[in-house]
Amino acid sequence: MQKLFILIFLYTSAGLSVFNHANAFEVETVFHGVLDVRATSTDSLTSYTQGGYGKFALDNGETLSLAQAGGEASLIWDNGISAHVVANAYNNDNNFDIGITEAYLKYTGLPNESGYRWQSKLGIFYPRISLENNAYAWASKNTLNSSSMNTWIGEEVRVLGNELTLTRLGKFNKNAFDVSFSLSTFVNNDPSGSLLSWHGWTISNRQTLWTERIKLPAFRARMEGYDLYTQASKSDPFIELDDRVGAHLRAEVKFHKKGALSAGYYNNNAKPYIVEYGQYGWKTRFTHIDLRWLLPKGFVLTSQVLHGDTLMQSPNKQDVVNNDYTSGYMAITKRVKAHRFTARVEKFNVKDNDTTLGDNNTERGKAATLNYTYRLSKPWFISSEFTWIDSYRPARMYTNNPIDLTERQLTLAARYFY
Repeated sequence: MQKLFILIFLYTSAGLSVFNHANAFEVETVFHGVLDVRATSTDSLTSYTQGGYGKFALDNGETLSLAQAGGEASLIWDNGISAHVVANAYNNDNNFDIGITEAYLKYTGLPNESGYRWQSKLGIFYPRISLENNAYAWASKNTLNSSSMNTWIGEEVRVLGNELTLTRLGKFNKNAFDVSFSLSTFVNNDPSGSLLSWHGWTISNRQTLWTERIKLPAFRARMEGYDLYTQASKSDPFIELDDRVGAHLRAEVKFHKKGALSAGYYNNNAKPYIVEYGQYGWKTRFTHIDLRWLLPKGFVLTSQVLHGDTLMQSPNKQDVVNNDYTSGYMAITKRVKAHRFTARVEKFNVKDNDTTLGDNNTERGKAATLNYTYRLSKPWFISSEFTWIDSYRPARMYTNNPIDLTERQLTLAARYFY
């Protein structure tokens, strides 16, 4: 499937090149990105990125790291068509990883006389869910680390497919709001749900690279003779196992100079009893509700809630992992000249509905984040951020760690946006 996408991408790009030459369309080349270097003190366990139960991307202790080197390259034609490639690199805990996170073609049409406009996207991309990750290379402007909800989106929810969006622009109809509806159909996200189930909700800025595999924690059910012995030691979240098409529906109302309210439904439509080379299909579904609103005196409220379920079965269709999950946050941001302050609170949980021995996925927790950012110049920002997480997770007993755990992280960062 990935090879097929590459062929389609190259064929379409070649066609655009010929079309561009024949019709003398202008083309613009644009590069943007972010460089993020951090000094971090973490009070936690072995990080989830290393197969541990720590809820941060860094292990316990002090670390100087390249938290993100992200770049976006775009070719933009004046006929509404553009091509985009996004790459990211990370150097955390002595591991250097680099690769593609998004690659897609996009078309934005002109509105008709009634104010209706079509947009489309084809390739590898994030479904339109996160309100936080609004900077280049899917970084966040207001905080260094995403909420638990959007950390999970960055880790396990990425698709190969097509997105169509229809927008009704209010200014054409003397309305103070725009309304849009979008539908994404996709493949290559069948194991989504495994990492959330097995290492729980986490908080970081780390995005899984396309084709990257992520370590799983140790737990009893993965031992020989137990139900999950054939599970691979790493999850490969962006693969296709059953040749079925998933979908993401989204609706949004955007109020001019006030904010926006949106809601969506995601369903990867995977067969939960398919397994290939230790990678299982996970039937993963969720709904999300999102709000961004401008409050008096320049305060901005951002809030999102996500609730869903995931199911993985044995080849004979017996439930092995059956979980419900919820995560939600509320953030307040205030900008005063070159200073920006953000406070975020959140809650999360996982409800384990199965009886698989040695695989307790139950979890509940809460977290708070405080961020202060100072703009040194147009591209340079200095940030400090403190995050506190308190969680209950029985699975930590499999590695002789406390079930109840409080984790803390203090970070100083220099970020350059170009």
